[in-house]
Amino acid sequence: MGPVRRTDKESPLSPAVLSYIAPIQRRLPNPVLDRIFFSSMILVLWATVLIGFGRTYFFAGMAHAPLPNRLIHLHGAAFTLWMVLLLVQTSLITTRKIRVHRTLGLFGFGLAVLMVALGLTAAVDMLRRNVAPPPNDPRIFFMIPLSGILLFATLIYASYRNRTRPELHKRLILLGTIEIMGAAVGRFPTHFFQSNPVHGEFVMLSFVLLVVAFDLVSLRRISKSTLWASALIIVVHLVRMPIASTPLWIAFAGHVRGY
Repeated sequence: MGPVRRTDKESPLSPAVLSYIAPIQRRLPNPVLDRIFFSSMILVLWATVLIGFGRTYFFAGMAHAPLPNRLIHLHGAAFTLWMVLLLVQTSLITTRKIRVHRTLGLFGFGLAVLMVALGLTAAVDMLRRNVAPPPNDPRIFFMIPLSGILLFATLIYASYRNRTRPELHKRLILLGTIEIMGAAVGRFPTHFFQSNPVHGEFVMLSFVLLVVAFDLVSLRRISKSTLWASALIIVVHLVRMPIASTPLWIAFAGHVRGY
């Protein structure tokens, strides 16, 4: 009698071993935990924005706030609308109005494109007005808003590409929004944050690590989108100031400013 052939559906592992490793291999997202975490994070980011811009923008009347020019007003309005949209989109998911959420998401992507254009223009405008937290050189500081808006653009584009994969999509949206919190953190009403942009990196990193920790607790793994997006954010934040301090970057920023 010949040897017994194992079919493709049979496993070389015993049922007892399979029953032990199956839950470890992949845990599906928990909708309730997801709603609590992502809603809480949006509220935390809103608190960050209000602390940073409350005195000079929101509580100063927004449209009547004493901002440098009309471009900065448009920039502030667009970024505020993005934060409002996040609240609305989160509420639509909570109430299971998925179709409305998807339709509004197309508007959100268009808004993100506008934000990138306004963000780049506002960064150049700040450079040409020689705006930078003292004692920073505006040419060196130019790297921070420029790299921040380009990271935001990368993450939001990736979220749009993954819009039919909720686990990836919402993490990329959250991490992209975290990336644009730098301007708010840098305006926290304390000398510690206003004196050195590097100090704000600790707040930004803590937000990113919260997303990583949530993945480990809820999924028992780090989601693919969290892994590469977090790594990208951390790497860019680590290298951007050393790069901005090089003569080549200073010359480039000086050219953009018009010397």
